[in-house]
Amino acid sequence: MKAIELQHPGGIDNLRLVERLMPEPGRQEMIIKVKATALNYRDVEIARGSYHTAFALPLVPLSDGVGEVVAVGAEVTRFKVGDRVCATFWQRWIGGSFAMAEPSYQRGGPIDGLLSEFARLDEQAAVLAPEHLSDVEAATLPCAAVTAWHALFTEGRLKPGETVLSLGTGGVSLFAVQFAAAAGARVIVTSSSDDKLTRAKALGAHDGINYRSDPDWASAVLALTGGLGADHIIEVGGPQSFAQSLRASARGALNVIGYLGGSEGAVNPLDIFRRQVRARGIPVGSRESFEAMNRALAVNRLTPVIDKVLPWREAASAFRHLEHGSPFGKVVLDHMQ
Repeated sequence: MKAIELQHPGGIDNLRLVERLMPEPGRQEMIIKVKATALNYRDVEIARGSYHTAFALPLVPLSDGVGEVVAVGAEVTRFKVGDRVCATFWQRWIGGSFAMAEPSYQRGGPIDGLLSEFARLDEQAAVLAPEHLSDVEAATLPCAAVTAWHALFTEGRLKPGETVLSLGTGGVSLFAVQFAAAAGARVIVTSSSDDKLTRAKALGAHDGINYRSDPDWASAVLALTGGLGADHIIEVGGPQSFAQSLRASARGALNVIGYLGGSEGAVNPLDIFRRQVRARGIPVGSRESFEAMNRALAVNRLTPVIDKVLPWREAASAFRHLEHGSPFGKVVLDHMQ
């Protein structure tokens, strides 16, 4: 079968199309024909060698994807040939606390991802794809969607009428907008683009703040909420936004998800004390969160926001688009092209 490997550290140009042996299913394993995969910023960092953890190479990238089960091994009970499944990011985090996750079993690094024609999955590390979604749409779910769901519902216990502040218009942020709006929350979104704010409102956001024309956006959030602040914040910017997120927070939770603005910065602990903020890291989520999210997607007929779709052999172009293109939604690779 064909696969795309990252063969050397240090850049997207080190992605290579290669021939690999066709995988065989072991006990409680299955083989899927990959239909589509989706990129996350983590994948870009791994490719260019700036991720906080170095992985052994060569490595097949991408944790997120969907495929059709074409073969099953002995004692497989959760799926059958013909089922359409999404892989989970954490291969051994079924449910419960993050203590159940094992770092050495993350797909797309350190274990091979799905940027290939076929892939072998443990039956416990997959979920049925929502029937109403296309392959391209379903491929976006394992990281970005589960992260937003885990932050707002599994950890956040979001209630109708609460306020959610979602920073930016990337994959996680837009899933948070959709989920929060469907749950009856008030949603505030930030962006440097008025056009993107208009598009986010079409997805369910109630208010938008352009942080380029209004750089003191924390004050704008407080003004919109009568000084109370946001009950849930989807924080993806890191040091460039963290201080303002603290100021914009109610006595709720600041969900630390990304660090698009870098990893160096300073926090005034008095801001945490004054607002009585709870800050927590959100490392995607468990299979249990994934399955709960899929039920909500099906009931509400929600569809992911797709920014760009490319043939899977053009993976390098997709990586560059995510790195430099400031996408609105997810970047996806179609393995049927």
